[in-house]
Amino acid sequence: MTKLNIVILAAGMGKRMQSALPKVLHPLGGKPLLASVLETARTLSPEKICVIYGHGGERVLKAIPDSDLVWVEQAEQLGTGHALMQALPTLDKDGSTLVLFGDVPLLRTETLCKLVDAAKDNAFALLTAELEKPFGYGRIIRASDAGNVIAIVEEKDASAEQKLIREINTGVMLIPNAFLHDWLPKIENANQQKEYYLTDIIALAVSNGVDIVAVQPEDAWEILGVNNKAHLAELERIFQSEYARNLLAQGVTLADPARIDIRGQLTCGRDVEIDVNCIFEGRVVLGDHVKIKANSILKDVSVSAGAVIAPFSLIENAEIGINTQVGPYARIRPGTRLGSNVRVGNFVEIKNSTIANASKANHLSYIGDTEIGENVNIGAGTITCNYDGANKHRTIIEDNVFIGSDTQLVAPVKVTEGTTIGAGSTITRDTPPEKLTLSRAKQVSIDGWVRPVKHKK
Repeated sequence: MTKLNIVILAAGMGKRMQSALPKVLHPLGGKPLLASVLETARTLSPEKICVIYGHGGERVLKAIPDSDLVWVEQAEQLGTGHALMQALPTLDKDGSTLVLFGDVPLLRTETLCKLVDAAKDNAFALLTAELEKPFGYGRIIRASDAGNVIAIVEEKDASAEQKLIREINTGVMLIPNAFLHDWLPKIENANQQKEYYLTDIIALAVSNGVDIVAVQPEDAWEILGVNNKAHLAELERIFQSEYARNLLAQGVTLADPARIDIRGQLTCGRDVEIDVNCIFEGRVVLGDHVKIKANSILKDVSVSAGAVIAPFSLIENAEIGINTQVGPYARIRPGTRLGSNVRVGNFVEIKNSTIANASKANHLSYIGDTEIGENVNIGAGTITCNYDGANKHRTIIEDNVFIGSDTQLVAPVKVTEGTTIGAGSTITRDTPPEKLTLSRAKQVSIDGWVRPVKHKK
């Protein structure tokens, strides 16, 4: 493949989005639209990628801090041809330039490779598509023998016969740089909008006898762009449907492919089962035979083989060990590592803690900034008091400890190996090994005490 430059047009305001957020930063599949386009562009291994930015430029630059990009500002938005003119000084004299759009995020690498291959022998390659409803798009006019493209006619200029043409211009094109440097300065803005249209370059190519070859994507939805929130929602559903289809092809069992959301990257082993309404954010890895039950949310999580995540569990930035069970209604917060055969039950919250093999906290507990050894039982209602109002402190619970219900462990504190703590205790000092430790006030009954009653208003 010859030297390849890529220019991504991403300067538009996106008024119809009705949002202060620049259009190209709106998320699809958990990533900004522009990030998705960049990800696909990099798979082509270009010599350089130039991004044309404009409205909300500072926010765009901050959101996409990639050092390998060439950023060029389009201070005034005077059309697609004008946008590409801003990049012209940065482009090589030889090779070709691929023009992409920052709000068209679903193009496949395979489609762009077809476009690049079609442009061999210094041809001009255009990505077109067949649409059932082509209204609003420029129509592709071919030679009488249905050969090379000879013109693009915009909707407003098309005749009744031309409007019946279903092949449309996507705007994505691959132009030999030698031609681009020659033709682009010749584009004029003699139109009602006083804008420079990149499509005008087609007429220059035809007049110079340059072949224009057309390539089409496998699926027409690849070329769809985002102009408003309705379009964004439509493309999100397409993205999720395709992701689910790929998971099914890999052997993942999805209870309902229409009720799963991947907002990042999900990697699955063999015989993984995912129930309905689960959300996966960031990078999530599920090992063999993992089961994710309904309505769970996992973000930046690694789940080892055989683990089960019960319904309504929230897990973020954590590691879940082999054959471990979490939930239902559990919250696993960042910095948590659970060993093998651990049990974390309903309404248990764990933060920045490690729990070693075969230990369990079955219900109604908070474990924060804690190291728990093996074969430990955490009774219901146990709390590690890790915050003194200014600083966090750690709790150490060694192997084979049994902690009774409704216990408070006031950090920093160590519960030594083999300790048993009686229910209802508040532990403020390190415990001796292999002993029963408890702290309770003497039980008393108060004579003459009357239970308060509710006063009538």
